[in-house]
Amino acid sequence: MTSLIDDLLDVSRVTRGQIELGKEVLDLKTVVAEAVEQVRPLVEARHHWLLVEGTPDTAVVLGDRKRLVQTVANVLSNAAKYTPPGGEISVRIGADAGAAEIHVTDNGIGMSAEMCERAFDLFSQAQRTSDRAQGGLGIGLALVRSLVNLHDGRVKAHSAGPGKGTTISIRLFVFAQAAAPAGPVAATGPLSAAGRALDIMVVDDGVDAAEMLGLLLTAFGHRVRIEHAPEAALAAAQAASYDVFLLDIGLPGMDGTELARAIRRQPRNAGATLIAVTGYGQEQDRHNTRDAGFDHHLVKPTDLDALAALLQASALGR
Repeated sequence: MTSLIDDLLDVSRVTRGQIELGKEVLDLKTVVAEAVEQVRPLVEARHHWLLVEGTPDTAVVLGDRKRLVQTVANVLSNAAKYTPPGGEISVRIGADAGAAEIHVTDNGIGMSAEMCERAFDLFSQAQRTSDRAQGGLGIGLALVRSLVNLHDGRVKAHSAGPGKGTTISIRLFVFAQAAAPAGPVAATGPLSAAGRALDIMVVDDGVDAAEMLGLLLTAFGHRVRIEHAPEAALAAAQAASYDVFLLDIGLPGMDGTELARAIRRQPRNAGATLIAVTGYGQEQDRHNTRDAGFDHHLVKPTDLDALAALLQASALGR
């Protein structure tokens, strides 16, 4: 749990512009070696075969040592979690045309083409194996993309399909092609400059999803209350005012549209921003939420850029 929260807070710091990179000239072979040492206990516990292949070419980059090690370690950890015990993981370092690459390949559960497209979205997960305890909450690869982007690099996922393994490729400019920064580089992102802290209520009967979204919003500086039952949410809304409500639609008993109507009838929350956060995304679903009094409709997994824009607009009174 500590590791998950640390990664989640790191995503927050990157997107809020609160991470400064201490860039130095680094040999990617050393970065990979340190990352392998970090994940070795997990790899050994799952009896994986781990192969590391270097390159005779130059693989020197300008980057933050701690953050690049963290990036590669997260990719390796993800590979280990989604590869059955006794599986194989390889790390290959290459360099060409002014760029250095790290390819982490496993023979695990693989991904569909659609999952490869959204593998780096926050809270996205591939289908888990029966060993559910090893599955993550979809934070590690989101942090990987954030940190790679911060280094002006690129990361992508490739899989031949479910059951056929996955390759995560990280591409960075080699030092000879990189312009050294004048000073520390601050992260910027779509969730910075929120305007002011908001009072937000998250209502979702999915405990893990609600707690992680709550942690994320809290890390962004907002005050968050989490409820899992619509009746408890309505009682809390009667006792206090909120700027924003993030409501799941498929709630037990009173669904999200009924809850939205009930909130709109409360004088103290009649002007709050109501955002549907739901797995339902058809046009009829959007029509239903509009009729229920929602201001906005987001489809799970939540698009953080879109959510950030909505919260910023609310914070600025628009």
